[in-house]
Amino acid sequence: MTAPPDRFAAASEPATATEPRRLAAIDLGSNSFHLLVANYQDDRLQVVARLGEKVQLAAGLDEDGFLGEEAMSRALDCLARFAPFLEGIRRGDLRVVGTNALRDARNSQVLIERAEALLGSRLEIIAGREEARLIYLGAAHAVAENGRRLIIDIGGGSTEFIIGERFEPLALESLRMGCVTFTQRFFDTGEVSEKRMRRAELAALSELANIRRPYLQLGWSDPVGSSGTIKASAAVIAAAGKGPEGIITRQELMDLRRQLIKFKHLDKVAMAGLKADRSRVFPAGVAILVAVFEAFDLQQMRFADGALREGVLYDMVGRNSPEDSRLKTLDGLARNYRVDGRQADNVATTALGLFDQVREAWKLDDDQARFLDWGSRLHEVGLAISHSQFHRHGAYLLEHSDLAGFSRPEQRLLAFLVRAHRRKFPVKEWQALPATERRPHARLARLLRLAVLINHSRPEQPPATPRLAADGEALHLTLAGEDDPALLINDLEQEAAYQASAGFSLTPSRA
Repeated sequence: MTAPPDRFAAASEPATATEPRRLAAIDLGSNSFHLLVANYQDDRLQVVARLGEKVQLAAGLDEDGFLGEEAMSRALDCLARFAPFLEGIRRGDLRVVGTNALRDARNSQVLIERAEALLGSRLEIIAGREEARLIYLGAAHAVAENGRRLIIDIGGGSTEFIIGERFEPLALESLRMGCVTFTQRFFDTGEVSEKRMRRAELAALSELANIRRPYLQLGWSDPVGSSGTIKASAAVIAAAGKGPEGIITRQELMDLRRQLIKFKHLDKVAMAGLKADRSRVFPAGVAILVAVFEAFDLQQMRFADGALREGVLYDMVGRNSPEDSRLKTLDGLARNYRVDGRQADNVATTALGLFDQVREAWKLDDDQARFLDWGSRLHEVGLAISHSQFHRHGAYLLEHSDLAGFSRPEQRLLAFLVRAHRRKFPVKEWQALPATERRPHARLARLLRLAVLINHSRPEQPPATPRLAADGEALHLTLAGEDDPALLINDLEQEAAYQASAGFSLTPSRA
């Protein structure tokens, strides 16, 4: 499934081999927003700027799951302060990702559209396991030693658990517990007590029960923690002079727990090494960490200064190249669901041949060509479930599976292409897409529909690509004069009717 490099060359490829590539990642976490800007050269990242602010987006969710205006204002104000650091960064070298709070928010699209307008860049919500994969990638680069390691990242709304070796994760999980959401659940009055700490710990242990046994069976030799709560715990322990910097032992963690209970109220939590803007969510984070130590019988953990944003940068380096993690994922899907490789290749060849003819008129780009290629190769993935309505089954698989390397918007695009590749054009699903995405998504889907029809007879080799011209949203398809495609003409006439019912124009003819 690897695309030819001349067709899909990265838009962000540096001008010369010696020029460093400037990359930036923004992590919109449930508790904090982080910006990381770095130069990538000689397989290494050199940090240029690192910023972080406590936005507590998860605290802005009401009981119905809607983000309030105050929380969105905090988010946008933070992004406005990040924006000057993004000047001069090329397209494709900036990635903005949202995590648990944006996954949960029912009106996340409102904030997404405002943030995209502010930054001039796409904002992608990533699934929990994709967040875990990127965290592992960032932490693994920060840990020099080899061996199997358990990496834990306690965030504001979720906690990620990964077991891996070198840069390959072996197990990925994201559990719905975090320092902001647990503060709201168990410390809502501000009171800190033994009873409230233990209730929070038991809730975390209940979440951990689902993964405890398989993780223990898989095993590890090196438990590693990343990000806010674990970083803060290590800093407080080091500031008290109780152990080596960056190391948390079980005894020191229990001592920290007892100290927090003595404060009796969140407003009174103040400790050397603890930043003031983390103090109110710190007891809940420590409760989760205590449960992690208990569930996995850990005696100590070390902190690694690498997490989601570093993982995003390292993942971005490999994108749109043979090392793109998405290619491995899609190849795995095609194998697992026994997609007919010859037919997939033929449809992809035809679809890209049509794409090239309307690319300029429709102002399409390499990223869109790439997704058309992938959608073509997976359009029959739903046949593994049932021939009846297989386009619907395929779309469901692509939208709701955990696809390593893909954000939710990317999965939604693939799912829409597969859903729209046959029968009636899915107007309802199309109109549910963000307004800015409707036109390009519809155009790619129309090209895929034509490619599938042209290869309807499942030939050994892809047939000659017909001539295609675009005039606005009107398509004119001209078949080769020497062909006698009675079946194809019939199919195209039906397709013209399908497209007309969706408000599009298709005119098939013979030379």
